[in-house]
Amino acid sequence: MRIFLYFLFLYGYLYGFEINGEIFDAKTKQKIDKAVICDKTRCQSIRNGKFSFKTDSLMIAIKAFGYKPYRFNVKEKQKQKHFLSPIKIKALYLTYWGASPNSKTFNNLLKIIDKTGINAVIVDIKNEHGYTSYKTDVKRVNSYGAWHKRTIKDIDRFIKILKERDIYLIGRIVTFKDDLQARNNLEYAIKDQNGSLWTNSDQMAWVDPFDKRSWKYNVDIAEDAAKRGFDEINFDYIRFPAKDTLKLKKENNAKNRTKAISGFLDYAKKRLNRYGVFVSVDTFGNILWAKDDSNIGQTLDVFKHADYLCPMLYPSGFNYGSFGFKYPSLYPYEVVYRSIKHIEKKFPPKRIRVWIQAFRDYTKPRIHYGYFEIKEQIKASEDMHTNGFMVWHPSSKYDVNNFIYYGNRIRIEHFIKDTTGVLEDILTRF
Repeated sequence: MRIFLYFLFLYGYLYGFEINGEIFDAKTKQKIDKAVICDKTRCQSIRNGKFSFKTDSLMIAIKAFGYKPYRFNVKEKQKQKHFLSPIKIKALYLTYWGASPNSKTFNNLLKIIDKTGINAVIVDIKNEHGYTSYKTDVKRVNSYGAWHKRTIKDIDRFIKILKERDIYLIGRIVTFKDDLQARNNLEYAIKDQNGSLWTNSDQMAWVDPFDKRSWKYNVDIAEDAAKRGFDEINFDYIRFPAKDTLKLKKENNAKNRTKAISGFLDYAKKRLNRYGVFVSVDTFGNILWAKDDSNIGQTLDVFKHADYLCPMLYPSGFNYGSFGFKYPSLYPYEVVYRSIKHIEKKFPPKRIRVWIQAFRDYTKPRIHYGYFEIKEQIKASEDMHTNGFMVWHPSSKYDVNNFIYYGNRIRIEHFIKDTTGVLEDILTRF
């Protein structure tokens, strides 16, 4: 019998075999519609929860929006029911430097996870300097010394600690802003008009998004993270620098820019689909309101090539007078709610996950963003039925009390502060 099964699967591996199955919501036991099943070479849509899929791969992945990634071995489940776990993301960002399991930042994060409803963590896989937080298996990346300043000495242990708490793990990759890659690959680094290496205001160099060598470099790192157990790859700085006078491989116009960014996303998904990981992209909050690509290659149509859109809807990031408010930072709920509402017919909220602000307002009011402001942003994302939220603090300094929710209770000091802001805005209009 064993010999028969061996030859059966050897035949399937060489010539392909057909697998059949059904997929269900693990909680409701209802069939899941509009999912995708993938092997190492291709993907196929699943309609009405049933699939018939011909493959020569033994590992199969199934992806559906709002669910955790799912993989199975054909030898173990050739014809069975498959149950996907639903999840609405409630994530905290963990900095590159705070990712060490021995750091106070990491241990504070674990305490918050244990005491609140936080169920996901975003951790830097590669930062804007080009350093990787752990030593990947990508030889070219390692040859530049990208891992020399790693903060995660044992990536398997790191992942195990979080997975034991059933944490959805998101790996953030700073994409085209990559000082280390650029300085080691001057032939496709972005240049200034004189042909010299261009750096932005913080003296960081970028690689050219038109050059597919920069695509491969980043996706090689993403694939390594996917193999190790990350559930999602989050691409940040997936754009061109907002500057006209630069030397690039192609003419720097909107058509070329948007084609390059969407092309990169298609390439990334094609390589990552086999692992079942989702692909998300970060964008400025104003992209949701822009009528063009803002000179950086970012539009809503471009981001339809990703699984999830993660706009940085920080109220402090909007200009004086935006939304009709003198100080938008005083209106965390309205900024998030109105922005998503504005695009809901163009981009489904179930594929939007909002970056929310947990750092001090840097505009004129300079208010502290604490329990009330965080809760208001989260409530707006919930009211718009998004895929959840991701909290940003540049130093990952989070207060556990900001993530223990008390229904509709609002502390009196916040009510007074907010009411004062509303009255101030009303008075300035007359």
